[in-house]
Amino acid sequence: MNVRLLALAGVVVCAVALPLTVASAGQVGDARRSAVRTPERGEGTVPRADAKDHSAVPAPSRSPLLLGLGLATAARCGPELTSPDGVEAQTCVLTQGPETWARTYYRNATGRALDAVLSFMGPGGRTVQMRCAVGADDEPGMCETPRERSRGGPDAYTAVTEFATRDGDGPLLLRSGSNSEVSTGS
Repeated sequence: MNVRLLALAGVVVCAVALPLTVASAGQVGDARRSAVRTPERGEGTVPRADAKDHSAVPAPSRSPLLLGLGLATAARCGPELTSPDGVEAQTCVLTQGPETWARTYYRNATGRALDAVLSFMGPGGRTVQMRCAVGADDEPGMCETPRERSRGGPDAYTAVTEFATRDGDGPLLLRSGSNSEVSTGS
């Protein structure tokens, strides 16, 4: 019975230690990255005015690494809309660092394949259009434009997505915009 108890205790220890070991190891390829960057000798230091020995202290700076999380992404989205035919969509303008782009999230419950056109309009009359094939599988999907260098604030950009049948003979099923007003009812 002692052997069984020791074997069970060993399994429990391994079950607890293995996840902790994996979690502390980090992601593959992160060996060169750390959350805190140590400055090179003489880099980012300024002499202290109140110190008699004029010792150097680190100058305040922004960390180029955000604890491995990457840059924050700002999103300006219109409301989630649903057409009577069963198309659901929400269109957003996204900004991350110096880049801006448009993205639409959709779900097609019509039972037939659709075409979507995502138009991304920016300052100076600049427009980018993406044609997206929307499958008939009733699964959530996404379509986005290529990223471009921002030429103004996030409010200078607008995105609109239009959904229609593939044959082109049918009506427009849904139009979703990034700056649409939310309807409160009347």
